[in-house]
Amino acid sequence: MSNSPRKIVLAYSGGLDTSVILRWLTLEHHAEVVAFCADVGQGEELEPVAGKARASGASEVFVEDLREEFVRDYVFPLLRSGATYESGYLLGTSIARPLIARRQVEIARRTGADAVAHGATGKGNDQVRFELTFAALAPDLKVIAPWRDWSFQGRGDLIAYAGQHGIPITTTREKPYSTDRNLLHMSFEGGILEDPWREPYRDMFILTRSAEEAPDAPEYVEVDYEAGDPVAVNGERLSPAALLARLNDLGGRHGVGRIDIVENRYVGMKSRGVYETPGGTILHLAHRAVESLTLDREVWHLRDSLASRYAEMVYYGYWFAPEREMLQAAIDESQQVVTGTARVKLYKGAAQIVGRKAPRSLYDPGVASFEAAGGYRQADATGFISLSGLRLRTRALKQRPT
Repeated sequence: MSNSPRKIVLAYSGGLDTSVILRWLTLEHHAEVVAFCADVGQGEELEPVAGKARASGASEVFVEDLREEFVRDYVFPLLRSGATYESGYLLGTSIARPLIARRQVEIARRTGADAVAHGATGKGNDQVRFELTFAALAPDLKVIAPWRDWSFQGRGDLIAYAGQHGIPITTTREKPYSTDRNLLHMSFEGGILEDPWREPYRDMFILTRSAEEAPDAPEYVEVDYEAGDPVAVNGERLSPAALLARLNDLGGRHGVGRIDIVENRYVGMKSRGVYETPGGTILHLAHRAVESLTLDREVWHLRDSLASRYAEMVYYGYWFAPEREMLQAAIDESQQVVTGTARVKLYKGAAQIVGRKAPRSLYDPGVASFEAAGGYRQADATGFISLSGLRLRTRALKQRPT
């Protein structure tokens, strides 16, 4: 067929879905398949990836370390926005997809590929995130989404297919939930988690201890910020990826950052997700603590009023859309004054702000103190309250029964 792809770049993780997809693409499309795996902090999961991809028929394999770029250019801008999706989801999977898809396009250009493919299901958000990025950066490339094309009905079918074709996998019928790991978080969904009443397995978690198993003594951590971005932990300056990894270790040891939520997917259904985000949870709280000292009230309130919209843009896949870029520019302007230090107490699954300081703090203890006037005349509040309540008094008088 004239429109059949000659060479396909597959976003490959080495997990069940993409392992089956790689073999399926070579057999169904009779095309050359290039496997691309982005290292965004999966750790030891990446060790067998290149060998598995070649064994499954990949003509070329790219495993690229994108950890610093991921944290610096994607995670940190997200954290500067203060955005969370719905019940506190810190968007760990969502924020990695535009980077992976963008690099996938670059590899397609380098290798002369005319198509790209991904392993996202037809029911999930990732298909949208990948394909909106392709649309924004490479509208000429053909997009192949096997989950929307093939006859497999679920991951049980994939496990059977992998067995038939000798594809090594770690997913089993006993624990068939799907996972996604990067430096910001670890996610779990599907399988036994599709019952929202069922508690996750105790041994399922990777990045965090349970609160019951966490140390009996609290630990304190200080995070330094410059212009809205974290730069040091306990006085030690670290690169973006190293800083997040350090906080993942600290937070994970104390069980910080676990959430279990039912969220609204962009495609219209509800789904249950379980997430571990230890370092990101600390940074989210620490950032807001420094902002509380340094941001003007109206700037902070305006930014927060836009944060839910920003979260939707990231969750839905509009990272490379003009509205997200416009909003990011406004957010980044507000962050120029966000320099200071937050002190966080980690204990039994909780991260609690217990101190904050900033060289250009807007907090004036002389004005705020109940013990001194500090240049503030309390009598001035009478006129302020009178004018603030004018419309309320007028309304009450007009609505009084005659």
